[in-house]
Amino acid sequence: MSDLSKQTQAARTWFESLRDRICAEFEAIEREAGSDASFEYKQWDRDTGDGSDGGGGTQGLMKGKVFEKVGVNVSTVSGAFSPQFADQINGASAEQPEFTATGISLVAHMRNPHVPNVHMNTRFLTTQAAWFGGGADLNPALPYDDDTKRFHARLRAACSAHNPTYYDKFKKWADDYFFIPHRNVHRGVGGIFYDHLECDDDPSFDRNFAFTKDVGEAFLDVYPQLVRSRMKTEWTDEEKLQQLEWRGRYAEFNLVYDRGTLFGLKTGGNIDAILMSLPPEAVWS
Repeated sequence: MSDLSKQTQAARTWFESLRDRICAEFEAIEREAGSDASFEYKQWDRDTGDGSDGGGGTQGLMKGKVFEKVGVNVSTVSGAFSPQFADQINGASAEQPEFTATGISLVAHMRNPHVPNVHMNTRFLTTQAAWFGGGADLNPALPYDDDTKRFHARLRAACSAHNPTYYDKFKKWADDYFFIPHRNVHRGVGGIFYDHLECDDDPSFDRNFAFTKDVGEAFLDVYPQLVRSRMKTEWTDEEKLQQLEWRGRYAEFNLVYDRGTLFGLKTGGNIDAILMSLPPEAVWS
């Protein structure tokens, strides 16, 4: 096994273990709410078109009393980009289109409009280059300043433990990225977003992997706290309608602008897993 393959396998093992712990915590929250909801898992294989092994993944989905719809997906895929798409990817080209990608992707749509929705994704990709990317961002229909501050404080701590410039840099990246130009609004209250943390050698891989792990740990620490603090709050019909209208904006971003959606579709990913980020119900006024 090559060093690069060992790195991909190490990242894959971590992403899968993080998935297991997140899902267990979300199921525990459902138990606390008197629900017996649990994740259902579906395996899928990437269709390469020529019969070669392109990897695959596991789609995890739960619909419960607290989590109206939450998807936690992990995948490890490999193959070659199309010539038209290869030039858009770091380290790839029409002449050298080969890639591997492993990662975890999570989106939670909450039943109670007072509980913030959330997105989290971390990944490791290799082409002729190798790098980590990812982040987490909070997407409340009814924002609370305290929730926003707690979420950002936890991400700031994770960033500051590795580089004093990371938080400000990656927060701005999230603010710029999670924006809906045709609505002139942000998708939520932000978080962090990073990409192309290059792994040129073992020390840089270890360093960037450690940071990516801490992003995952920060999410697992802070988000369940926010859910538990809001999930018993009563809501009105007007607040529910505000949530459904906000979900429409969320869907617009993911279908029109989200790079992860495009990457999944361009690389022959599982359609249901790619589109699991879409809300279970939304309205457009």
